[in-house]
Amino acid sequence: MKRIHMRIEELLAERGISKNQICKDLDIPRGNFNRYCRDEFQRIDANLIVKLCGYLECGIEELMVIVDC
Repeated sequence: MKRIHMRIEELLAERGISKNQICKDLDIPRGNFNRYCRDEFQRIDANLIVKLCGYLECGIEELMVIVDC
């Protein structure tokens, strides 16, 4: 079985950005953001993905990858 893995934490580490900073800058509730970081989501918010890609200056293929469970 496969699933989507959000590479948020890896990208934040590469860019030296804290979770607190990105949540503040993008006005994202920290609890919701943490669920995305832990891959604990049922649905993906397309607007959030667009915001994250813009903020992290990356493409969707860098942010989200399909992995084996």
